[in-house]
Amino acid sequence: MKKKSILILIAIYLFNSSLKAQNNNSIQNKEVFPFGVIEKINSKELSEERVLNIYLPQGYNADSLATYPTIYVLDGSAHEDFPHIAGLVQFMNMYNLMPKSIVVGIANIDRYRDFTYPSTDPRDKKDLPTGGGSEKFIKFIENELQPYIQKNYKTTARKTIIGQSMGGLLATEILTTKAHLFTDYIIVSPSLWWDHQKLVNKAHLFFNKHKDLNKKVFISLGKEHPVMHQVADKLVQAIKEANNRKITLFYEPILDEDHATILHKAVYNAFKALNKN
Repeated sequence: MKKKSILILIAIYLFNSSLKAQNNNSIQNKEVFPFGVIEKINSKELSEERVLNIYLPQGYNADSLATYPTIYVLDGSAHEDFPHIAGLVQFMNMYNLMPKSIVVGIANIDRYRDFTYPSTDPRDKKDLPTGGGSEKFIKFIENELQPYIQKNYKTTARKTIIGQSMGGLLATEILTTKAHLFTDYIIVSPSLWWDHQKLVNKAHLFFNKHKDLNKKVFISLGKEHPVMHQVADKLVQAIKEANNRKITLFYEPILDEDHATILHKAVYNAFKALNKN
């Protein structure tokens, strides 16, 4: 009986292996659906190789004189936000709701390391022990990524960054420390609770000091933990109280979504708002 059971298990294994091989062969023999290109960049700032997923708009031609705005997507891995954002851009281009744009998805290695600055909160250190590397990641964006994209692709001066959650924390850090890196900021459900809310608590100092800042900023979040609403409100208030007429601010909570589902709808609304004539 035992021998018979073993033979049955072997037969099942061989059958499943055969099916898997057939499925792999059927996929391998199919034409690949083109959606973007993959680039790899060796970063001295980060001491590692980083993967870029890049969507090029319909009609893009390296020999053409046409140039395009660039949208940089944090959490830009192929299995994360990149295909969703690139799909939105492609869809909205079909109906002329926004300019044709290049989308650059920055694939993650350790998002907690890259998207957070060093925290003084013991709980932050315990929960995210690899955190604290945002300074190097911002240098990577400034000194390596953007020059690489500008050299190898046909870009305009308009650059948008999209970040959600910890990515929203990083986008806010860039806005308040290296604002020149991007013209448009899409900040969704930002984790500004990090480090006892230090970044957002001092945001008013930055915006009051830089009253000539010329940026478009879209902020959104879903129905989330009360602290998430508190810190988002603080960021919005800091921008409003600076009375800078050159900053175009959009604040659109979407309370029928939550932290997990907010991004797609928020970015769609952001693209519409930021591209109104």
